[in-house]
Amino acid sequence: MATGDGEHFAVVVYREAGRWSAGLLPERLADNLDALLAALRQQPGEGGPIGLVNVADEFFVAVRVVPGAPRILLSDVTAAVAWDLARQVLDHLALPLPGDDDLDDVQPAGDLAIFADLGVDEMELTAILGDLDAYADEMLLTLAGRLGFAEPYERVVETAVR
Repeated sequence: MATGDGEHFAVVVYREAGRWSAGLLPERLADNLDALLAALRQQPGEGGPIGLVNVADEFFVAVRVVPGAPRILLSDVTAAVAWDLARQVLDHLALPLPGDDDLDDVQPAGDLAIFADLGVDEMELTAILGDLDAYADEMLLTLAGRLGFAEPYERVVETAVR
C-alpha cells in the first residue's frame, strides 16, 4: 500500500463516537487529488474525514471532506514546480504556479482554517508550517498531536514507511 521506500504515503483519519481512528490509503491516492477526494468521500467520520499525504518529506497535502466543497491545504506552494500532486492542488484552488522569483519563498496555499473547529487555528497552523527546519512528516506529526490523533496516526505511518 505504501511505496515501500517511504517516499510518499496517504493516511485517512476520522472520528467516530468521539474516538480518532486512522488507516493507510492505497499508494495511488498519494499522487492523484481527484482519486484522493473520491476515496475520502467514502470514509466515515464525524466532522468529515481528513486525508494527509506526505510526499517525500518535502511537502504535505491535507484534505478535509465536509459538506460543500472540500477543504484543502498545501504546505509548500513551491512544490508545485516539481510534484504533480502539488500542481493538482494549485489547479483545484485556481492558483497560479509560482514563478522563478517565488521559488525561495516557501509558503502554504489553501485553507489555513481547515482545522480551526478542531482546535488548531490559522495562527497555530501557520507556525507549524513556518518551521523551515521541519520536514513534512515532522509537521504532520506535530499537527496530529495538536489535533489529538497522534497515536493512531503514528501507528499507521510506521507501517507505511517500513
